[in-house]
Amino acid sequence: MKRRNFVQASLALGTLGSMVGCATTGTIPNRAKVLVIGGGYGGATAAKYVRLLSDYKIDVVMVEPNSNFVSCPISNLVVGGSRTMGEITTPYDKLSGRHGVTVVRDMVSTIDAARKTVTLAGGATIGYDKLILSPGIDLMWNSIEGLQAASASGQILQAWKAGPETLALRRQLEAMPDGGVYAITIPLAPYRCPPGPYERASQVASYFKKAKPKSKVLILDANPDVTSKGPLFKKFWAENYQGMLEYRGGHKAIAVDVRTNTVKFDVQDDVRAQVLNVLPDMSAGAIAVRSGLANANKRWCDVNYLTFESTAAKDVHIIGDSTLSAPLMPKSGHMANSHGKVVAAAVVAQLSGLEINPQPVLTNTCYSFVNDKLVVHVASVHQYVAAEKTFKTVAGSGGVSAAPNELEGVYAWNWAQNIWADTLL
Repeated sequence: MKRRNFVQASLALGTLGSMVGCATTGTIPNRAKVLVIGGGYGGATAAKYVRLLSDYKIDVVMVEPNSNFVSCPISNLVVGGSRTMGEITTPYDKLSGRHGVTVVRDMVSTIDAARKTVTLAGGATIGYDKLILSPGIDLMWNSIEGLQAASASGQILQAWKAGPETLALRRQLEAMPDGGVYAITIPLAPYRCPPGPYERASQVASYFKKAKPKSKVLILDANPDVTSKGPLFKKFWAENYQGMLEYRGGHKAIAVDVRTNTVKFDVQDDVRAQVLNVLPDMSAGAIAVRSGLANANKRWCDVNYLTFESTAAKDVHIIGDSTLSAPLMPKSGHMANSHGKVVAAAVVAQLSGLEINPQPVLTNTCYSFVNDKLVVHVASVHQYVAAEKTFKTVAGSGGVSAAPNELEGVYAWNWAQNIWADTLL
């Protein structure tokens, strides 16, 4: 493949017709050409696209503890009751069966970047030539006093990683008496999925409007105002959830009290609610922090954006929510999927002795349901700017919805189906 053709393919490739047989083995390999940690939107995409872009010549091992991918985008609809967990769950079997990715169900306990090895929780060690790390986010429990114990007890949930807690939060809402209060606290940005908390509050309000009309939704935001799609959200709330949903900016949560189901703030009065959904500050995934790769305030991972190689370790490429975001780059599922394609192209080029694409492009679209059918979106295109060594939004690209509408609800569900297929199938 010529260098120019490779660059063009790395930008435009969506799917390939050629498939390979299952490469999963009964034993854990002791070495991988490319080792991927994490099977979310970033990691699974990177694993698949390294195989695709190398014409299936580069072996890939992906370490992921779960047998199924559960999508964070769309999961708020499970909280609101209009979708099921089954509808947002996809097994990893196609990555192995169609694309020959060896999927190892385990967690990584340590990374030794000097020796190019990782040690799994189960005790095995895997060497690598290139490591792609996509660990998502971790919750900073110590940012809110008492929260870790309250979460462990199941009383105060986060449900910010889609899975069992998503259903548990839904059950709390169903069990709450009509006339009760659901309160969600939002940490200071940056955090995973900027519009996500506001979408969740909208979903809960939509559910209450139908099933518990005397109930109330409180949004207690550490930020001074809504961080994403603010005018669209606030206009819809005023017109559709008046008297039911209340937004309060500048409310930074500092502690919770499980005895009274109360959240405390740095300045404002305490708030008591029947259902508390308390989101603490967030950081790069624990393995990145533990391995010294979170070298931006010990919270996020600084990378060379052309290849997503860590500035702290050679041949370790970090993508997704764990990265220190470029200007106006959201921590979203779609963005992680875009990261996965760019890093796959860069890694394949490096391993194949080809020129790296000098101007990679990232895209992002984020849909938010304001009830079970009406949707708003924000979209953007980001291009690498060599002179500034970062990604910047392309002038005139993207934008936001004019108003919520049902057609965008159709688009949102089709987007989900398409990106799940692109990531996993």
